[in-house]
Amino acid sequence: MTVSLSNRLIVFFQQILPARTIGNIIYKLSRSESRWFKNNFINVFCWLYSVKTSEAEKEIPSDYKHFNEFFTRKLQAGARPLDQQHNSFICPADGTIAQTGYAQQEQLLQAKGITFSMQSLLGDTQMATNLANCAYTTIYLAPYNYHRLHMPIAGILEKTLFIPGLLYSVNARTTASVPNLYAINERLVCQFNSDHGRFALVLVGAMNVASISTAWEGEIFPAGDGNIVHTDFTSPSAPQLERGAYMGHFNMGSTIVVLAPPGKLIWNSSLQTGNTVQVGQRIGQLSENYAAQ
Repeated sequence: MTVSLSNRLIVFFQQILPARTIGNIIYKLSRSESRWFKNNFINVFCWLYSVKTSEAEKEIPSDYKHFNEFFTRKLQAGARPLDQQHNSFICPADGTIAQTGYAQQEQLLQAKGITFSMQSLLGDTQMATNLANCAYTTIYLAPYNYHRLHMPIAGILEKTLFIPGLLYSVNARTTASVPNLYAINERLVCQFNSDHGRFALVLVGAMNVASISTAWEGEIFPAGDGNIVHTDFTSPSAPQLERGAYMGHFNMGSTIVVLAPPGKLIWNSSLQTGNTVQVGQRIGQLSENYAAQ
């Protein structure tokens, strides 16, 4: 793997910056309820990133009590219609495709010349075995994107692992430069069961991401002791989420890794690195007769 000088410098500065401290400061600023501060913060952000304000459910900036409420905003009804084709696998996030493929011997592609293992990503041997040779895609959420995450198919939550880690940026330049990036950054791993088999959604933390929120637990913070927090869910109390339902969001931007039911999914041929995607669009087709690549 050859890394350019500019990328090495970007990684170096991320290594020396106090990422957790910066994240905590941004966390506090993004929740300031000072009307003058939050209104200007939101307006400048919308201008810098050309945010599509017309899609928002609430009036911008007046109806948001702080910046983070705006950043994790809901959209107007119908802004993200769900694909209705039979057995379609829909996109869980607005963003840009970083990689798409089929795991080979539990290895996934992070960027050209860089692979990482499913075991290192998931932190759970049994889960890695369950999802071996699955179809996968990684979606990068830029600051201007809608940041709520939705279910690609209906599923019942079986387990989660909150895995503490580093907070590198997850933009294209960093993913091309830092080996095993998604498996060393802080992340929340969610395993679901469905009519098509098990699948997982991995919410990868990043620089400026102070917390992750889910539909079933609310806001999740690192415990501070460096230990993995493993939670099992059992019926009938296990959360059941319908296709397209809200499942969580990043408090500031990041990446989601989608691991589909093994041997059941064919990605759309148009799903290529660098393509932009939106919640609800069909990105793959589930088939009982499909054999894994």
